[in-house]
Formats: sequence, structure tokens, C-alpha cells
Amino acid sequence: MPHRIDPLKQSDTQEIAEGFKNIEAILGFVPNSSLIMARHPDLLRAFQQMAVAALAPHRLDRALKMMLGHMASRAAGCGYCIAHTGHVLEALGLSEEKFEALWTFETSSHFSAAEKAALRLALGAGQVPNSVSDEDFAELKKHFDQDQIVEMVGVIALYGFLNRWNDTLATELERSPLQFLRTHLPEEEKKHQKHIQAADGSPPHGRPCDE
Repeated sequence: MPHRIDPLKQSDTQEIAEGFKNIEAILGFVPNSSLIMARHPDLLRAFQQMAVAALAPHRLDRALKMMLGHMASRAAGCGYCIAHTGHVLEALGLSEEKFEALWTFETSSHFSAAEKAALRLALGAGQVPNSVSDEDFAELKKHFDQDQIVEMVGVIALYGFLNRWNDTLATELERSPLQFLRTHLPEEEKKHQKHIQAADGSPPHGRPCDE
């Protein structure tokens, strides 16, 4: 299946190569989503600035931010972002048991009341139409101040952009996130074949972690 839009090769993105350093340091490769966005350099630069601001640890730690991104992406149904956020959570040291309990967090003993309130926000915000309620915010405010909640919404909104970007473009998964999806979320792999394409059996455009 051909790409809807071809990712650029890294050798063709030298003018914006500096902006790839942060994400490459986290993932071990430059993702295809960024290599597609590189066709619009100003958009890519603006996105990178927003991503750094939204995802860097500030009042919330990176693991909680990635759990929010993962939950919002699962609610939205973006296989590319589901795989990427799961892959990053694994690298951050989230236990396999806690990851596997994410989708059933409401009844899981692996999550604190504060984490459940935050994940409930991400789940509701990732849906269309948005299902976040005043009651959800009342529960959030028992555990987080308003600045922290704004930080959460910033992460969720960032993934709202990424979910629509990657799901519309059917962005091809790179080897490491694809392997994570197959190992930990095989049911999601079956639902999101459009993101696998040439990644299954041929070199990805994004530089893989294992090369």
C-alpha cells in the first residue's frame, strides 16, 4: 500500500535538522510523522516548540503526561499515537502490569485517585463529542491545582493534533513502536493495519532504534 504522503529522507531536511534532536534523543529515531511534517518547515518548527512546552516535566512528571497522551489517543483511535506513547512509557519504566491496566484504570488498584481523575479527563477529552463533565473537573481539583490541570489539557490537546495528523495520513509505524504494539496490544495492531504498510518486512523511513 503506498504512503498517502511520503516522509522526507533525513538527508533532505538539513535546514531543520536541529529541531529533530530532542525527539530523536527520546525515541532513538526521527518519527515518520515529523518527516512528513518537514514538507511544511514552518509548521514543523511551530509544532516542535509546542511539543517541547507541553511534554517537558514542569508541575507534572513525564510518565503521567505520557499516560494522558496514551489514553487520549486510545479514545480517539489513533494507532500510530497509541504505539508511540506506549513505546515511550515502556522506556520511562512504567511497569507492564500498570500499562496493561491503563484501559481499565477505573477499577484497577495500580492507579491512585489522582491518576484516575487525570486519566478520566484524557479519556473524555479524546472522545468526539468531548465527554468531560463539571463533575470530572471537581474531582480533578481535589488532587491538582489549576496550573497543573492546564498542563494536562495542553498534553491532551497536543495529542488531539497528533491523532488527527497521523490517523488522516495513515503514518507508517517505525519498527520499535510497531514491535511494542505487537507485543503488548495485539488487538490494536489488528485494528490499525493502515499504519503498518511497508514497516512490516521492509526498512522504515524513520531511522529505527535498532540500526
